[in-house]
Amino acid sequence: MFSQISNKINLDNITIVLNQPRYPENIGACARAMRNMGFYNLIVVDPENFDIEKVHKLSTHAARDVVEKIIVFDNLQKALSCFHYVVGTTARLGGQRQVNTPPVMAEKLIPISKENKTAIVFGREDRGLSNKDIRLCQGLVNIPTAEFSSLNLAQAVMVICYELFNAGTKKKNVFVPKMANHYELDGMYEDLKDILVKISYINPENPDYWMNYIRNFFTRMQLRAREVGIIRGLIRQVNWYGKKMYENGVKHKQNQETD
Repeated sequence: MFSQISNKINLDNITIVLNQPRYPENIGACARAMRNMGFYNLIVVDPENFDIEKVHKLSTHAARDVVEKIIVFDNLQKALSCFHYVVGTTARLGGQRQVNTPPVMAEKLIPISKENKTAIVFGREDRGLSNKDIRLCQGLVNIPTAEFSSLNLAQAVMVICYELFNAGTKKKNVFVPKMANHYELDGMYEDLKDILVKISYINPENPDYWMNYIRNFFTRMQLRAREVGIIRGLIRQVNWYGKKMYENGVKHKQNQETD
């Protein structure tokens, strides 16, 4: 579809995800920061201590509706399965990472959020998101700071929510596809990794390193569910054909040996 309306973030399609938060007070403070900026969807993944009374204490009465709607998951991949686009927050730059500032990421999410459920993921307070967590993200955002780069979790949530709330663009007629969700993409990437290892296209010793390039490639394409289905169908056919050729070769060798 084409979007010509308010050119603002669709707040209803944005969910804040706190991965392995250590302190319930931080969860409450994040809920309060979200409520200040008009966000209501909060997911908490594998919290170290989910003391709801302590959560409410820091969220205050104003953010009670956010706290009461919190959904808790035991692992991040499961939590992200229904989302079409995932942004991870990181303090680390360089390497393969293509990291945006909050204003740039917010502007990118304006067309995406119109029709796609979007998650913004924050890592645990002491070490952030792991490399495994980051591989689940289609985009990354970094909050620039001065010499001291460590932000309180609620501060980071407030900065990102403020930028999302405040984002606007004069662009019109931006094509916005309904993208495949994370569950569909994860299945495609696992199938693709398996077949690429089998045909020796990627190094089996460190397949995830090479898959990062492929993930980045497909992320730029904004695949839809039907397109993911086509790719998985092609992978199954390649796998079937390779197995068939192997079995035919074995039979031919056996026939030669018996002649």
